[in-house]
Amino acid sequence: MISKLFAGLLAATTLAGTIASPALALATPAQKKDAATLIDAQAKLAQVMVDTVFSYAEPGFQEHKTSAYLTAILEKNGFTVVRGAAGIPTAFSATWSNGPSGKDGGPKIALGSDIDGLLGLSQYPGVVDMKPMVEGGPGHGEGHNSGMPMMIVAALAAKQVMEKNGIKGTLMLWPGVAEELLATKAYYVRAGMFKDVDASIFAHVGRDLGTQWGPAGNNGMVSVEYTFKGKTAHAAGQPWDGRSALDGVELMNVAWNMRREHLPVTQRSHYVITEGGGQPNIVPEKASVWYYFRENKFSSIRGLYEIGNRIADAAAMATDTTVTRRTLGYAAPNYGNKPLAEALYANIKAVGLPTWSAADQGFAKAMQQANGQKLEPLVTTLAPLSTPESRGASMGGGSDDIGDIMWTVPTVTIRYPSNIPNAIGHNRQSAIAMATPIAHKGVMVGAKAVAMTILDLMTTPKIITDAKAYQQDVQFKSDKYDPLLTPQDMPAIHLNTDIMGKMRPILEKFYYDADKHQSYLEQLGINYEDFAKVK
Repeated sequence: MISKLFAGLLAATTLAGTIASPALALATPAQKKDAATLIDAQAKLAQVMVDTVFSYAEPGFQEHKTSAYLTAILEKNGFTVVRGAAGIPTAFSATWSNGPSGKDGGPKIALGSDIDGLLGLSQYPGVVDMKPMVEGGPGHGEGHNSGMPMMIVAALAAKQVMEKNGIKGTLMLWPGVAEELLATKAYYVRAGMFKDVDASIFAHVGRDLGTQWGPAGNNGMVSVEYTFKGKTAHAAGQPWDGRSALDGVELMNVAWNMRREHLPVTQRSHYVITEGGGQPNIVPEKASVWYYFRENKFSSIRGLYEIGNRIADAAAMATDTTVTRRTLGYAAPNYGNKPLAEALYANIKAVGLPTWSAADQGFAKAMQQANGQKLEPLVTTLAPLSTPESRGASMGGGSDDIGDIMWTVPTVTIRYPSNIPNAIGHNRQSAIAMATPIAHKGVMVGAKAVAMTILDLMTTPKIITDAKAYQQDVQFKSDKYDPLLTPQDMPAIHLNTDIMGKMRPILEKFYYDADKHQSYLEQLGINYEDFAKVK
């Protein structure tokens, strides 16, 4: 594998040397080969990290075990850790520098990925049927247990190559906390976490190995909770003396659903009633509804938010109640940096996809069969670099708060193949593979591509110069960063506290013990190799 990789890197570098200027001299094939070898040597660490974080299964703002575990590994390997970043208890930054700080110390590269799970998605890994480990418990049904382990392995390899070769620069690792609530990265930006960063590489689990540049085609979003206040009364004896806060919530929802018909097709909006009163015979004094408003431009997000506010005010007037609102999170539309994506994709091509075993392919097929999904093998052919032209027009969709960082510093996202094609996102199907060899192998190839790209950025100032110019001259011409957060808005760190207070003692019984078991599947008594027989 390494010999093949080295040959590919040598050929790619030779070709680049015939067409590029000296300013575009990338990291050498030998340096990249060293990084790949170091990552292969950390395969066990990667597996243990992926499996351990999966077993913690912590939802947004409750990633306490996960954060403590990952920061301990980083500190052990020479990184300086600052905990509680941006006023968020489970957030951190971990920094290592090779050389002096400032312009003579080389570039500063940020490396991040999300770490939170999702409520209600507990699932046994390696079991193709829907089987929760803890009924009603949280789980990694989006695969966020794998990204930070991948980034840590990549950073440790790049760090060793930089030390060996005297390459100056700084690495900063950071976690996406409560990404599923789209609730923290805008606060990171506001707190200045990225003010001296030159370039950023983000990672998100996928079914393939690739990257993209330009507008990503997803939506930005504002998350806001409206709380109505009324007056209690006996709901049967004297309802005329009451003013129902729940009526305000329900009227707002009806009005919003009627307004949907007259909104652009790119918008997405949805809500849940988070508080609706105590019991039927008491007119509810307090009721709350939580909305996500999504659109693909900053002005459009603000427009939806303002419509929602007017409808809330109107509902309060109609019910003779009052209403207040609280912003719980914000996410900017995503925009990938072209020069960074091109540099990353060159290394993706050099690394290539994992070598899947018969058990890997059999497991993927068994999962698809068991859940009524289209049969599609684990990916064996790299997709081309994704561009705005190849993606086509977008009709809107999901969100990711990495967008706030993308509008702050040149940023690119790598997708790595640690999950099964056609598994439903935000579903237990997407947890099934996330502590199996599929997840482990996908993390390894992703880590190699990231480590090699780090070395290119550290040794080739022109890539970063071009990345910054692209952001200024192209990205910022299309739009300007305009978050809806006010100085009074604070991270919603209270979310999920109550449910984890109940769930954590149960979840602890399922924590992975790497000292006793080679893998989490072994600890759970699951024989993965049996899937090699699936036809």
